[in-house]
Amino acid sequence: MMDTLIILILFAPLLGFLINGIFGKFVFKYAGWIATFMLFISATCSIFLLTYTLNNNVVYEKIFYSWMIVDKLKVDFGILIDNLSAIMTFVVSFVSFWIHFYSVEYMRKDESYARYFAYLNFFVFAMLLLVLANNYVLMFVGWEGVGLASYLLIGFWFKKQSATDAGNKAFIVNRIGDAGFLLGIFTIFAFFQSVNYLEVFKNAHLIDKSILFLIGILLFIGATGKSAQFPLYTWLPDAMEGPTPVSALIHAATMVTAGVYMVARSSPIYILSPEASFIVAFIGAFSAILAATMALVNNDIKRIIAYSTISQIGYMFVGVGVGAYWAGIFHLYTHAFFKALLFLGAGSVMHALKDNLDIRLMGGLSRKMKITWLTFLIGSLALSGIFPFAGFFSKDKIIEYAYLSNEVIFYLVLFGVFLTSFYIFRLFFLVFHTKPRDEKLYEHAHESNWIMTVPMIVLAFLSIVSGFAYASFENSLKYLPHVLFDKHPHIPIPIITQALAVFGIILAYLMYEKQIIPKAIGEFLPIKLIYKILYARWGILSDWYELFILRFLRWFSDIIYKFFDISIIDGIVRLFAFLSLAIGNGFRLLQDGKFSTYAILIILIFTFILYLLILS
Repeated sequence: MMDTLIILILFAPLLGFLINGIFGKFVFKYAGWIATFMLFISATCSIFLLTYTLNNNVVYEKIFYSWMIVDKLKVDFGILIDNLSAIMTFVVSFVSFWIHFYSVEYMRKDESYARYFAYLNFFVFAMLLLVLANNYVLMFVGWEGVGLASYLLIGFWFKKQSATDAGNKAFIVNRIGDAGFLLGIFTIFAFFQSVNYLEVFKNAHLIDKSILFLIGILLFIGATGKSAQFPLYTWLPDAMEGPTPVSALIHAATMVTAGVYMVARSSPIYILSPEASFIVAFIGAFSAILAATMALVNNDIKRIIAYSTISQIGYMFVGVGVGAYWAGIFHLYTHAFFKALLFLGAGSVMHALKDNLDIRLMGGLSRKMKITWLTFLIGSLALSGIFPFAGFFSKDKIIEYAYLSNEVIFYLVLFGVFLTSFYIFRLFFLVFHTKPRDEKLYEHAHESNWIMTVPMIVLAFLSIVSGFAYASFENSLKYLPHVLFDKHPHIPIPIITQALAVFGIILAYLMYEKQIIPKAIGEFLPIKLIYKILYARWGILSDWYELFILRFLRWFSDIIYKFFDISIIDGIVRLFAFLSLAIGNGFRLLQDGKFSTYAILIILIFTFILYLLILS
């Protein structure tokens, strides 16, 4: 039974990819339903797998065949099922199913309808392979698969220059992170003589702490690329050039969650290296605040939600970084529902407003799009961490563990609560409330049909109830190594977080709904300066990246080219050419066609050989 479930979960999306990829021209009209049906199979089987695994605390490893055997390196095509992989499999396949369902209508008029669903199915297959793999090399195959799929889907509308540029940017930036991950795998094999999870984790305590620190940092470099954390986060906002359901898939179920899962899966390594874990947590907290500040002033509905993803992934890294792996994965679980909901809600708004993205041109949509308005409100409350919505339970647990772990990280993530509620309700009030700011767009607005609203309703329901599973979640993931805290918070963290979240909502309401905050405040020089800095995204893309990364890389590449390529590589080639020419010219002088010359050479060679024989 277990083997059958695994095969159906993993290979149903792959079959959908092959059908639509090969026969898309013939099944064009039904491509969406074919792809969605394959995800229905995968999602249904994942529910059975999750139920069985959690009830029995299963740790099941299945080796299908030996993929690579090179000297001491043995890599199997194998699957590892435990509570962690079962939870992730459910999240990936279940959320992806509803995104596929939504896409059937959203992409209906696109001329590349079948190609879109082929890519979408392949994306899910690659993510499931990443999650279910029993070793780092096979995980890396899935890791690269989601990178390829994201490149294809971000640049799906390849006739737009901005789309192809965004796809290239995502692919190139992720190569930097992937190089770190690959070096981490090499280091693991060098010291463990294996890449299999169970074998590596069993022997982790035997390895020197400095080596574990190196492995942890290298793996995390890979995670910062895939999960869009500082400094490799810059590709994610530009990834909004792809279709909106793709954004939902990348941000909620695939791609950006891969790094968090990889760190949680590698918990036996990180728990033995507190220094590496601290770096994970600190980078997560810093990314959470950095992205949230950028979302405060952005006017693109999709990019605001994209910055929100960077921020929330940062919270997840704080969870796994402070040793509360279950809390980080729990936030990944709840976030998948409300983030997919927010993106699908944004897609519904765009669908109604001729694909307009600028929230400054929207307004008053609550009167025309009741379902989208209500579901988006639920998603916004869940993201803000308002009780009893899902985000409250998962985010508060991370903040609680941060308080017990590190004071700086605690204050960063606490400040993030206020920023989160403010920027998402700024978006909410400007889009659904206030007076319409573009009458033509407003007149065109209409509610989406049932194929698009049903997934939003389902995800809205899960954004309300999924947080109540926190107790069973903690019990299910207790087997992961974790930091044991011998104390409890001395302050009422839930009350503080609720107060900050509500304050952010009220401030957004006063500024954008009621507009009673005096304009003079906006003209106040320090406020104006802060706004300009945030609007310029802290100058990171235009100034800091140019100064510290791009210029450095150009300078370093120039040195490598002039010194290494021209002097050494080309020099070696020219040296062999010179030696060959010199030797050839020397022998050519001897071949003058005269018998006397050849006779002298024969006598000299014979004399030399005879001399050697006498000496021996």
